[in-house]
Amino acid sequence: MKVILREKIASLGARGDVVEVSAGYARNSLIPKGQALPDTAENRHRLKEEDSLLGRREEKLRAEAEAKAKELADVSVTIAVKVGEEDRLYGSVTNADVQELLRAEGIEVDRRKIILEEPIKTLGFYNVPIRLHRDVEVEIKLWVMKESAS
Repeated sequence: MKVILREKIASLGARGDVVEVSAGYARNSLIPKGQALPDTAENRHRLKEEDSLLGRREEKLRAEAEAKAKELADVSVTIAVKVGEEDRLYGSVTNADVQELLRAEGIEVDRRKIILEEPIKTLGFYNVPIRLHRDVEVEIKLWVMKESAS
């Protein structure tokens, strides 16, 4: 049975590909899960319309991400942390901490978009990447400083 894929499936192909699969696989798995449609002229037209909608939505999301990136391009935040011997941090600075610092500056960013390969455990200056869209990434400046003793 020929079907049109609605999403990328590793063993079959990419979105929009017309592939030949067994009728049982198509009826019992691909079509009920919404991963494919039977290969008809009407469904090909429907998929083209979905692609144009997705393209417009994707462009809108990208434009919003680029605007947010311009807003974040010159942002510099500072966090004061408690330190022990040899200026080692008690605990660490995580993406949730960076999110709170940005929120205090009036900037909302989802913490999952803040990319720290591992939590920060030493004092210093860091460039923290934030992936706002799969094609749009911006770096903010983060200063990790010693908390002043009172």
